[in-house]
Amino acid sequence: MSLYVIGDTHLSFASGKSMDVFEGWEDYTERLKNNWQRLVEPNDTVVINGDISWGMSLDESYKDFEFLNSLNGNKIIVKGNHDFWWSTKTKAELFFKENGFDTLKILHNNAYRVENISVAGSRGWFFDAEDDDKVMARECARIERSIIAAKELGGETVLFLHYPPVSPSKDCERIISVLEKYGVKRCYYGHLHGSSLKYAFNGKKYGIDFRLVSADYLGFCPKCVFVP
Repeated sequence: MSLYVIGDTHLSFASGKSMDVFEGWEDYTERLKNNWQRLVEPNDTVVINGDISWGMSLDESYKDFEFLNSLNGNKIIVKGNHDFWWSTKTKAELFFKENGFDTLKILHNNAYRVENISVAGSRGWFFDAEDDDKVMARECARIERSIIAAKELGGETVLFLHYPPVSPSKDCERIISVLEKYGVKRCYYGHLHGSSLKYAFNGKKYGIDFRLVSADYLGFCPKCVFVP
């Protein structure tokens, strides 16, 4: 079973907020589907690290989740800043169960084992917003709980965030300190698009390999994290 990641799918089958209007996003859902089905096998797993759907509620996001559920593999979903449908992990899981979306899982204060990888993740917080102490403390705590859960599962702990914890000029030291504390060596993040890509850092800092995986940056093609 291989592990893939892609962020920021921004699906909008019912919300009327299609990303097709933006340069580089033309026909993006069909491109995403074709690339996904070509690469991902039914027994594989794909982490989608935030900004899944433009729906304002679970019901409004139904068509988006239906689309994701129809794609190959299991999907592990992380919260993004535009995921307004998200209320609680319990409500989302109940909604998935009631609608037969049996390939969708929520990653929130927990972890999942995929072969020799333990998947940890959370929304995180932006690298230049450390002055927002309450939000930052909450996000650091969620990241830590998820990493601890991953450590208990064994294997290599790989972290998936929505917000980038690093940039070429400034890093989020409080989040980085959590990663260093638990020896995390790989971190995948999304959130950045268009002109914001100038803030993207791809490479090693603090002994950690950071990679941007927003959908448009990847050409709407899931990125491989692990192949058995």
